[in-house]
Amino acid sequence: MSKKVAIIGSGFSGLVAASILAKNGFSVTVFEKNEQSGGRCRKWISEGFTFDMGPSWYWMPEIFENFYQIFGKTTSEFYELIRLNPSYKVFFEDESINIPSDFTDFTALLESIEPNATVNLNKFLEEAQYKYEVGMNDMVRKPSLSWREFVDIRIVKSVFRLQLLGSFSTHIRKYFKNPKIIKLLEFPVLFLGAKPKDTPALYSLMNYADIKLGTWYPMKGMSEVAAAFEKIAYQQGVTILFNANVQKIEVENNSIKTILVNDKKHSFDYVVSSADYHHTDQNLLGDQHASYSKKYWNSRKLSPSCLLYFIGINKKIPNLEHHNLFFDTDYEKHSNEIYDTPKFPSEPLFYVCCPSKTDNSIAPENCENLFILIPVAPDLDDSTEIQEKYLDICIKRLEKRTETSIRNSIIVQRNFGINDFKNDYNSFKGNAYGMASTLFQTAFLKPKIKHKKIKNMFFCGQLTVPGPGVPPSIISGEIVANYIIKNEKNI
Repeated sequence: MSKKVAIIGSGFSGLVAASILAKNGFSVTVFEKNEQSGGRCRKWISEGFTFDMGPSWYWMPEIFENFYQIFGKTTSEFYELIRLNPSYKVFFEDESINIPSDFTDFTALLESIEPNATVNLNKFLEEAQYKYEVGMNDMVRKPSLSWREFVDIRIVKSVFRLQLLGSFSTHIRKYFKNPKIIKLLEFPVLFLGAKPKDTPALYSLMNYADIKLGTWYPMKGMSEVAAAFEKIAYQQGVTILFNANVQKIEVENNSIKTILVNDKKHSFDYVVSSADYHHTDQNLLGDQHASYSKKYWNSRKLSPSCLLYFIGINKKIPNLEHHNLFFDTDYEKHSNEIYDTPKFPSEPLFYVCCPSKTDNSIAPENCENLFILIPVAPDLDDSTEIQEKYLDICIKRLEKRTETSIRNSIIVQRNFGINDFKNDYNSFKGNAYGMASTLFQTAFLKPKIKHKKIKNMFFCGQLTVPGPGVPPSIISGEIVANYIIKNEKNI
């Protein structure tokens, strides 16, 4: 009889773990508290608009492709993937710049901003490519249960070249002086949940992903990716139960006895939580069986939360691209208000996704689909009034930069704040991206994929290894599934 596995949560890491385990003969059931799979990668449809509610950037396409190939599939079997050009647009205080996808055009852009930028960019990206190849192929695919896993000839030889101890911010400034170029290159680490000065220089690998591997878009939206992962899970025989809220995990003799779902008890040989790690550890397992203490969790540095807005506009908006970064206020000030003195920002930076510039299917004809994101400190007390205040700030800046009226053209609106992250995803302090990728929260210094005491309890997702973002979540599910498969063979 095949071993039974429960997966809590159907985010990317959970669906990946479920599919690989099922492919290898396990009987897998996924319990999802919400009405859709995909975790944060849900969709909302209203008045002919289709909104991605979570991830909107498609980077590192080979990570997705590698997962599909495990099952003899390719990306093109599920959705049309196109490379965006420009990759994104950046609004500075005095000008806006389109970031070209073509590398020659990109180097010409930097050269026009700072003399000798081409030579320095090539040196910078040569290092970043090395970090990407070692980091994504070697480091991130380890279970990271012990530092001994990293006593590997290639990694040991690479320690200095990987620049784990250096600051990302300092590293960039070795090559470039112009503040606009620095902002462009620091932007990707916003997704890692820490200030550039607190992020290891290792993460310049993100610049390689951005500049060389490109920014992509799956036609019909990121929800198509979640649908592809769900389809693969079903093809492997996985059972997915929606509106299935896991209430408690019961432990006996350092092993999981039952899990309580919608007031009914179920027994499994293994349990994998791809839900919020803190919620599972502290609430579902409880103090007696938690892997980490409350003090430990409260000492963790989290990524920001977000104020999100899903907006349908009854006309086209000029001067916007698919991805738009509004860096037209004080970057350092907003960062300090997230990480150093947590409070709502005085003058927020924000991001606008306008996928209807690329995809006619996600908005009615001659309309525009907007997704607005403001990064904010986690665990703040947001309210409808606060959300509306910051939407108004963003709309006014959008109107100024695009030279068109927007407020009176809104026909669909949904706000999503810190409390929504907590309620919908059981997100620890309402964080949006998981654990911040600081030096002391990297690899084996993150919460472990395996429970310290409970022999059949495992974790995956963005609060454990390898870290935040969709590609790392995919890898996280692979790591946990392969560890369980290996463990089962050794019994």
